[in-house]
Amino acid sequence: MGKNKSIIVVGGGIIGLSTAYFLQKEGHQVTVLDKSNMDSGASYVNAGYITPSHIVPLASPGMISKGIKYMFNSSSPFYMKPRLDLDFMKWAWYFKKSSTAEKVRKAMPVIMDINLLSRSLYEEIWNSGDLGEFQLERKGLLMMYQTKKERDHEHEVAERAKELGLTVHHLDLDGLRIREPHIELNAKGAFHYESDWHTTPHQIMDRMLTYLQKNGVNIKKNEEVQDVALNSEKVTGVRTNLANYHADEIVFAAGSWTNKLSKKLGIKLPLQAGKGYRINVETPTNISMPAILMEAKMAVTPMDGFTRFAGTMEFSGINNTIRKERVEAIAKGAGRYYKGLQIPEVDKQNAQCGLRPVTPDGLPYIGTSSKYKNLHLATGHAMMGWSLGPATGKLITELISGSKPSMDISPFLPERKF
Repeated sequence: MGKNKSIIVVGGGIIGLSTAYFLQKEGHQVTVLDKSNMDSGASYVNAGYITPSHIVPLASPGMISKGIKYMFNSSSPFYMKPRLDLDFMKWAWYFKKSSTAEKVRKAMPVIMDINLLSRSLYEEIWNSGDLGEFQLERKGLLMMYQTKKERDHEHEVAERAKELGLTVHHLDLDGLRIREPHIELNAKGAFHYESDWHTTPHQIMDRMLTYLQKNGVNIKKNEEVQDVALNSEKVTGVRTNLANYHADEIVFAAGSWTNKLSKKLGIKLPLQAGKGYRINVETPTNISMPAILMEAKMAVTPMDGFTRFAGTMEFSGINNTIRKERVEAIAKGAGRYYKGLQIPEVDKQNAQCGLRPVTPDGLPYIGTSSKYKNLHLATGHAMMGWSLGPATGKLITELISGSKPSMDISPFLPERKF
């Protein structure tokens, strides 16, 4: 096992920081480069779920036709902004090719296994005391529905989840009220997945940063990688807007920006930014259970000190434009399930967005480049980046250290065919 390598991790979201965490545990010398101030983005605005129950990849039958149906409605939950962009059109074509029942069936156990691995690693991090105390709640997740159509759809998913070994209970309205007693619900029932946990993302990100800096990891904020230095089969270093860095191994974990970096090396990585929004409600809501509101296609999480309402998948390229109609759609969606819930205007005005990197088949890219043997890719987790951070960091660390991987990573090959 090769020890004590110098490693550059490009990207300081949950994937990059988790990778740095496990690498430094193995004794490697790590530098993390991020173009932002490391206090915003997808790792800070997500629903905070650790979610083995999310076994259905985004690329599933009917999604593209939904996208086309929604294409001209910018407040719809799944919005593809019409644009003449060759990368986007290729990606959409691959997405359509991946959206078959057979491919989804094959992906389900793989997605569940990496989620279960990640959940055990979150527990390991909690037990280590490295990050001190942080919210890690094991209440499960409610898939709450108002219509027979969504109930029947989720029933199929629940049956498959049970076959794969997850515990799921169907709750009628009375059962739902027992789980969520302090607010009046407008729903017919829910499926309760007991496998899922939830967290407060910024709490973990802040503590992880503090821990890494205390333990010798070099954190460089506001440094954007502009070029890559090559030597035949290896990437020898990177140049940022401020400095040059050299290392034995390089990890690209830059989320939605990773394909811009990989293009510099002639590596085609079909990836699109899927924008999600969040509203934090600081006043008490009496919501105590994390829930997906199925018809509204949005998530609700009781976090440490506030309730988060999150959702939407918007494919409009790389931008941080906050569309007011999409924020409003989330607020209205929440109001349709929780009677009397009023989301204050100030909380809507403080809404934030983040860009999730989405692959055409709903499986992340985790692995070593076939072109450059010291370049490792860790991106494309779509809506599961938060859930899969630790597992990805651990798998990349095992690749770099030459140890046996915790699971088969062949489904995640970065240069796979679509």
